Amino acid sequence: MSEAATAARSAAVPASTPDGFSPETASESAPQAKILLVDDEPKSLFALQELLSSLVQNLLIAQSGEEALRLALKNDFAVILLDVRMPGIDGFETARLIRSRERSRLTPIIFLTAAADEMSSMFRGYEVGAVDYLQKPVVPEILKSKVAVFVELHRKTERLRESEEKLRRLAAHLISVREEERAHIAREIHDELGQVLTGLKMEVTWLAKRLREKPLLEKTDSMCKLIDTTVQTVRKIATGLRPEMLDDMGLIAAVGWQAKEFQKRTGIRCRAKLPPEVKIDIDISTTMFRIFQEILTNVARHSRATRVDIELTLSEERVALEVVDNGVGIGDEDVTGKKSLGLLGMHERALLFGGEVKITGTPGHGTRVSVSIPMKQKA
Repeated sequence: MSEAATAARSAAVPASTPDGFSPETASESAPQAKILLVDDEPKSLFALQELLSSLVQNLLIAQSGEEALRLALKNDFAVILLDVRMPGIDGFETARLIRSRERSRLTPIIFLTAAADEMSSMFRGYEVGAVDYLQKPVVPEILKSKVAVFVELHRKTERLRESEEKLRRLAAHLISVREEERAHIAREIHDELGQVLTGLKMEVTWLAKRLREKPLLEKTDSMCKLIDTTVQTVRKIATGLRPEMLDDMGLIAAVGWQAKEFQKRTGIRCRAKLPPEVKIDIDISTTMFRIFQEILTNVARHSRATRVDIELTLSEERVALEVVDNGVGIGDEDVTGKKSLGLLGMHERALLFGGEVKITGTPGHGTRVSVSIPMKQKA
């Protein structure tokens, strides 16, 4: 049977599933899972379809290993029932190839064999990824129970995946809202409060020009210095919320500026290797810059380093950042620890754009953080 002739069969026989729910209830409460039946004997395929019809799932059939591989490339299956003996690619090789592909590497495979002497080869089946091994003719109740378990696990996995995706979208929305709020507050502080302080200094300067008493002149001079200090503080707060350089000059300039500020503030020497300025999507730039800030924060807090090497590289496909320090080095328990919320935030920010963060360290020999983000919008 050709792939075009491969049928998707959804039975509607009113019977109870092994977990006690009626098919009508099961089909209404959850979408149908896909089950792949692979056998070169049409009679065996028909028998399997009849046995599993009461589960009310989407049954796909294949009469060869090649056809099964093509279906596995295009579908996510809750479980695959695979005959051991088939012409061409046998069941063992089919299972190995299915397991070698990323999409289907975790799909449960149940081997079916017709001859009793083939049961001696079950260990080979487990080696290539089988989760069970049944002899034909199968006991209907056992087969349905095993398949129903994998269908339920598949549904729970799908629900978990959907929940993770929703949480990730929510995290992306919250990050976006927070960045917008920070930019808005930074502009308000810089513009409104900056203008007020500038006007106040002009007034004090005007007043000082009309005073003659030395104590009053000293007081106005002190007020002007205090206003200047406040202006610098306002600029520092506004820049901390949202650096103007990131919006005005781009990621590369912002990384260079941040490295200089970090060296000035902490005394840790920074050597930055940066490419020529290229316009990058503002969301990707913001994500990379915030990750860079978090990396430097961790260096200052935990590394006890005296030098940090920074390298930012750009290509048509990706933007990559590597930060290496000569500090105490991070341990594996710190990388995966439950309290490593800053590291988790870095991973999540990169993941929103299909990127990744790799952190490696050796005690006494420093830490290396590598960040890579594709040059494309998040999904």
